[in-house]
Amino acid sequence: MHKFGYPDTVVMESDHWCVLLRQEQVTLGCLVLICKENVERFSDISGDAFQEYPKIIREIENTLNKLFNYDKINYLMLMMVDPNVHFHIIPRYSKLKEFENMRFNDYGWPSIPVLSKHQRMKRNLFISLRDFIRVEWLNGQRESQD
Repeated sequence: MHKFGYPDTVVMESDHWCVLLRQEQVTLGCLVLICKENVERFSDISGDAFQEYPKIIREIENTLNKLFNYDKINYLMLMMVDPNVHFHIIPRYSKLKEFENMRFNDYGWPSIPVLSKHQRMKRNLFISLRDFIRVEWLNGQRESQD
């Protein structure tokens, strides 16, 4: 998790999963979903982690859709350099997106994402985006509890 900027990049943390804002934004709102267990195969995560997984995915999709109205969403489980179970979550957009006057293109649309074309945000803008997503996530959790 530290390779992905933990704890500065945390959007949400549960018992078994951690959602981080991806430091390299391939498209607006890219996240990393990391299993907190020390496993290198998806099939080796615990039953409790599997049980929590759909809830986390639902919250990711609801939050990103509400904030950015993505057209599609891609989940990439590559685990080549970083072998522990994690997904790169890439919202996909057919049109240009903006956040606080910064433009984000989806260079691979409508095909596979172009991971080499990413934007590294200045720290203050990155923190602003992380907090923007975090607040909406918390609001969505409160709404689902009511």
